[in-house]
Amino acid sequence: MSELNNIIDINKIRSILPHRYPLLLVDRIEKIEKGKSIQGIKNVTINEEFFLGHFPDHPIMPGVLIIEAMAQVAGILVYYSFDELEDKLPIFTSIDKAKFRTPVQPGDQLKIRVKIVRLRKRISKVKAEAYVDENLAAEAQLMFAYEDK
Repeated sequence: MSELNNIIDINKIRSILPHRYPLLLVDRIEKIEKGKSIQGIKNVTINEEFFLGHFPDHPIMPGVLIIEAMAQVAGILVYYSFDELEDKLPIFTSIDKAKFRTPVQPGDQLKIRVKIVRLRKRISKVKAEAYVDENLAAEAQLMFAYEDK
């Protein structure tokens, strides 16, 4: 079966990704189709530490963290796409065609959709998009290599 029917919760995400607070930027995976696509969620709250400085009177999620959230969701897709790579860690190696369309603010739910462009055991490429409601907030092409865990 290529599609996983179970939602991947935060406990499973923590077992896959090495990130921890405050840099774990994925709360849940809603859909995943091995080797093809994934959709994850990042709930953006005013309690995020980055809002203390970005910007105190007009809080906006930094673009670099939106990209990081997209990379983390993509890393989970890549992890599930290769059974024999479970002892490997997808390492984010490049960003291309990054664009920021609308600001992401406290109270928003970031829906991150990632599709595989090229899936190889040495290096993989994805197209990632982040939405607030149905509005495109950010997009980028990301590449990953693999390292031993």
